[in-house]
Amino acid sequence: MDDRLGPAAIKLAGVMARVAGWRPDEYWAATPADVRAVLAGWVEADSEASLDGAALAAMMERFPDG
Repeated sequence: MDDRLGPAAIKLAGVMARVAGWRPDEYWAATPADVRAVLAGWVEADSEASLDGAALAAMMERFPDG
């Protein structure tokens, strides 16, 4: 593991694998906008709320790394 990567990046990779089915190369090639677009689907369609840190934390809790 690269010491420059924070634990949040590693956890997010696991979330994206579960939520979007992304393989590692797809995750690392994605932009933050790509990740946000996928995760935005978890926000209710009629809600004007954006995907914030709390929503991301809730998804990470729901889909923890094994």
